[in-house]
Amino acid sequence: MSDSNHFLSESIVTGNPARKTKSKREKIAPIQVPFLDLNAHHEPLRAEFSRAIEEVIDCGAFAGGRFVEAFEKDFAEYCMADQAIGVASGTDALLLVLKGLNVGPGDEVITVPGTFFATAEAISLCGAKPVFVDINEETCNLDPAGLEKAVTPRTKAIIPVHLFGQPADMNPILKFARDRGIAVVEDSCQAHGAEYEGRRTGSLADAGCFSFYPGKHLGAFGEGGAVVTNNLELTQRIWMLRDHGQSQKYHHRLVGWNARMDGIQAAVLQIKLRHLDAKNDQRIANAKRYQTLLADVGGVSLPVCLPQVRHVYHIFAVMVENRDEVMKFLTDRGVGCGIHYPVPVHLQEAYRSLGHGPGSFPVAERCSSRLLSLPMFPELTNRQIDYVAEVLSEAVCR
Repeated sequence: MSDSNHFLSESIVTGNPARKTKSKREKIAPIQVPFLDLNAHHEPLRAEFSRAIEEVIDCGAFAGGRFVEAFEKDFAEYCMADQAIGVASGTDALLLVLKGLNVGPGDEVITVPGTFFATAEAISLCGAKPVFVDINEETCNLDPAGLEKAVTPRTKAIIPVHLFGQPADMNPILKFARDRGIAVVEDSCQAHGAEYEGRRTGSLADAGCFSFYPGKHLGAFGEGGAVVTNNLELTQRIWMLRDHGQSQKYHHRLVGWNARMDGIQAAVLQIKLRHLDAKNDQRIANAKRYQTLLADVGGVSLPVCLPQVRHVYHIFAVMVENRDEVMKFLTDRGVGCGIHYPVPVHLQEAYRSLGHGPGSFPVAERCSSRLLSLPMFPELTNRQIDYVAEVLSEAVCR
């Protein structure tokens, strides 16, 4: 991929003034482009959703039950894994896996500072300590080169995050962990259907964790999550932990809590799962159009896709200087955009006790100040993408 497609293109690193002049094509009339359009996503399936929800109501399988079991079977097969356990949220998925692996007080779990807070939060809720490794400049995923410095005799697990829909570089992470007897848990909450060397995320390590928050690739009508694994013993522990530690009704082998998936969410997710690959293909096509339109725009660094992965673009994040000004320019012209994430986890107030400050993880900090998420959802039209690219080009060329 050319230098112009790297997150740190020469024009950003050096301040190179070379910039593409305004397009000579006819300008697109102003339109509104939402950051996400769930109505467009749901409308074609509305009648099918209604029938499925009515079926759940008719049989009363609201908490767990046959709809959850059916979805678990289909989702495990989709992820190329033996088992899937439906839970109440992606955060619960992470927490239950760590608990299932007996992570607790005195232990350490390595992850990245460039992620949503829940990744580290799950570690803390187990009583363990999150230990951060800086990210790769181009992919914004965990940099395996940082693992050696972060590991200690207390390291119990590593959580690589498949950020924005691109799998982390798993082979060196897995080798590092296997050589030391450390578990690896994939945070795949943004990477439903992504692949690494032909294998789906969730099936690459000891377990994979998914969120079905409404805006995800596979989104519920509320909260939901799943754990995917090939480890039957871990599966059985999570089955108990998600249901108050019960091995059978009113027999509590473990201290757990209520993290069950509900039947309506499972019924909705099973319908959406049948369309996931097609929707991901649309996301990839949208990303390619963005890449083509923005390839020669100086001052915009585009996401890099590793050659061995299928990136499914949960987020299409570019890097720009003066990010907040550029974002305001887009917003004023009707383009919805976002920031993922403005404050790295190690600089959050909740983790002040870890003793990190500005400069502790410079790559994550630099990326957090430059990342700008553009509209990305399967139903984006070419006209909408063209307009976003035109407005962004105008914003950085001012």
